[in-house]
Amino acid sequence: EVQLVESGGGLVQTGGSLRLSCALSGGTFDDYTVGWFRQAPGKEREGVACFSLPDRVFYYGDPVKGRFAVSSDHAKNTVYLQMNSLKPEDTAVYYCATALRWWGDTAWGRRDMYDYWGQGTQVTVSS
Repeated sequence: EVQLVESGGGLVQTGGSLRLSCALSGGTFDDYTVGWFRQAPGKEREGVACFSLPDRVFYYGDPVKGRFAVSSDHAKNTVYLQMNSLKPEDTAVYYCATALRWWGDTAWGRRDMYDYWGQGTQVTVSS
């Protein structure tokens, strides 16, 4: 059974950085497209970033372009989300997810494309 566990969230001041980790068990990230999502209170879950397995391209949501970056450590079967220049509007619960399917570059942020989800980790950015 595939399981994803996020970690690395916390409280940080505006302008600070955090690195979130997503550890996968029951599979390998080499087999999946990996997405990062976030959900702020009262808002829908939105796509933050994605690494597409089929075309090996990184995608980023407009609010985080130039500030966030996805990387991975295959030996640890872990994917990371490096978050720099954090803003209060980045405050949310962050989730990683994996997908066996790929619906094209305009669909990377669609929640229904993803099969497995982690439990989420809270990121709070103080002003």
